[in-house]
Amino acid sequence: MTAEGVTANSPGEVHLHGKQPLDEVMLAMDVVDTLRRRQRLVEREYDSEGREQDLKERLHKIYAAQGIEVPDHVLEEGVAALREERFVYKSPPQSFATRLAHLYVSRNRWGKWVFSSFAMLLLAWLVYHFTVVVPRTELPAKLEMAYQSVVEAANSDEPGQQAQQIYKAATSALQNGDEESARLALQSLQDLRDVLGQAYTLQIVSRPGERSGVWRIPEDNPNTRNYYIIVEALSADGRLLQVPVVNEETGQTERVSKWGLRVEEDVFQRIAADKQDDGIIQQRKFGVKQSGQLEPDYLISTTGAAITQW
Repeated sequence: MTAEGVTANSPGEVHLHGKQPLDEVMLAMDVVDTLRRRQRLVEREYDSEGREQDLKERLHKIYAAQGIEVPDHVLEEGVAALREERFVYKSPPQSFATRLAHLYVSRNRWGKWVFSSFAMLLLAWLVYHFTVVVPRTELPAKLEMAYQSVVEAANSDEPGQQAQQIYKAATSALQNGDEESARLALQSLQDLRDVLGQAYTLQIVSRPGERSGVWRIPEDNPNTRNYYIIVEALSADGRLLQVPVVNEETGQTERVSKWGLRVEEDVFQRIAADKQDDGIIQQRKFGVKQSGQLEPDYLISTTGAAITQW
């Protein structure tokens, strides 16, 4: 059967005019592959003048042994393709595009190192951002909030004035780039707010094996003694509280559950005699601290100076 532009040569072989059938192309490629595998045959026959016909005959025999009949023009096509290196892969010339392609193909080799390095850099940036940058930007707002919380909690002018002085010092420190001083000021404001929020009863420690008072000889005046009564703070439900106390010997503020308050010698001797009488201090209540106040209302005379270790 024939039609315009179409030729039927045999059953199963149909192709357009001017185009080689796919099965012939495949055969030609197979011929080239066979020639490459039989390199000695090619070198002996292909390089000799007038021996191309012998080469095709040998190829006929090779394919006939496999039960394949290959037309002469297909063998000629295969030999010509081998000569022209038509089916040989040739690396493209070096260029930016080929370098990118090589990088992409070898990504399994170098990709994990690049990813690990990127992950480490990202982690370092996150740590720096959340431990340095964020706290630095939040510091002014935290100072403002701490100052306002003290003002709101105070029930007298004194705590507010004290908080204002601390806040101004912190603001000045920030303007001068002194973040450390600003953070210390923030801690002072927070401590002040905690003190104002506390309400407790101050009582003298009176338990077996524990001291109710101590005396010290100051280094700068060895001819005198400083007397202290040991006290503790109890909440309304009887819980022992920790209170920020300034140690007059070191100047440091410490959170303690027991501390010594300085008293005159006669007060110290009176409380000592009360305890020596029967081992019990009859008047243990030393003072009362109300919420919103900085200091307790003392029921026993004291200078308010304190120590935290003895």
